[in-house]
Amino acid sequence: MDIQTLFADRIGGAAFGKDTAIYKFEKIKRAKRAALAAHPEREMLDFGVGEPDQMAPRPIRQALKKAVDDPANRGYADNGIAAFKEAAAAYMAGFFGVTDLDPATEINHTIGSKPALAMLPTCFVNPGDAVLATTPGYPVLATHARYLGGTVIPVPLLAKNRFFPDIKALEKQDLSRAKLFYVNYPNNPTGAAATADFFDELIAFANRHNILIVQDAAYATLVYGRDRLSILSRPGGKEAAIELHSMSKSYNMTGWRLGFVAGSAPAVKAVATVKDNIDSGQFKAIQVAACAGIADLRLSEKIRAHYQRRLRRMMRILKAAGFKARMPGGTFYLYVPAPKGTADGRTFATAEDAAQYLITECSISTVPWDDAGAYLRFGATFESAGPRDDARVLDELARRLATANLVF
Repeated sequence: MDIQTLFADRIGGAAFGKDTAIYKFEKIKRAKRAALAAHPEREMLDFGVGEPDQMAPRPIRQALKKAVDDPANRGYADNGIAAFKEAAAAYMAGFFGVTDLDPATEINHTIGSKPALAMLPTCFVNPGDAVLATTPGYPVLATHARYLGGTVIPVPLLAKNRFFPDIKALEKQDLSRAKLFYVNYPNNPTGAAATADFFDELIAFANRHNILIVQDAAYATLVYGRDRLSILSRPGGKEAAIELHSMSKSYNMTGWRLGFVAGSAPAVKAVATVKDNIDSGQFKAIQVAACAGIADLRLSEKIRAHYQRRLRRMMRILKAAGFKARMPGGTFYLYVPAPKGTADGRTFATAEDAAQYLITECSISTVPWDDAGAYLRFGATFESAGPRDDARVLDELARRLATANLVF
């Protein structure tokens, strides 16, 4: 048998596994290993991590320990238990003021946001159809649209537009085959948070072109200096959009893999139908455990405050080193223009060049983005032993950046 001839074209066909290109995150991993080998005495300060650094809140963990021993939770969950759907509805009402969601028809649990994003093209995209997807951004929905024979219309997020899509520019494009518009606010990596005016403009655009908005709200509770906002709280939002919520960022439940979709009842039903043919639901005990904390604003607020303290200190450090840094509207990232080089004449053609320099010469790891300008993403999710250790890590970041001689 020649299995190499059997691979689908969508993943490379006969060339699958033979690509020698080294991708961004693999380059970062290799550079980190090389820096640690060259300087074993120097701690790697890792600000490239994109997942929470703390445990899930105690009430949720305690509820899981109890739920695991309950025989009622041993079987398949299928499309989710009613208690979790009701808790999700309470969360939407308490956090975002969305009080008119029907838990039975307008909410469905998912095994995290990533599978939901993968399923949505299966629900809507035929060969030749198109999806709009913001860039830089999370690629899963676009990847699966391509797998299905769809095309992707990239929508750049630029500083001049406050990292919102330029709706007026989109109106000039051929959108006749577009079915989905993927957005993510608060936005990874830019840190931009949506406004009511932006969501209203997006809803009006979607209605004009009969395009379903897919709003990835993974960071919805992590906002700073503003109120939490759901697109479903805006007039017409529930009819024009499906919103994805995640327990990963709001409650540090990253590895637990639990979230939900909410909004347009036909869209939610489509996700549930496809999901029924892909998975058998998340372990009921995890859903039960989430119910113990999902609607508790105090638990989420403690997590939000943790990142806000770190981000404020990181912002001051980056500004002192010459970066154009300011507090994000949301998420736990600082997205800053990359340096152009160093005072000794070294130049960086891309953000990736700058990131490689920081890892190799300073043992500072970030994530570079060159999709719509050259930027570095610093995450406030670095490992530490507590608030005192936070100060130590950030003091060391300040010391290293002060001697890096970066030029902007």
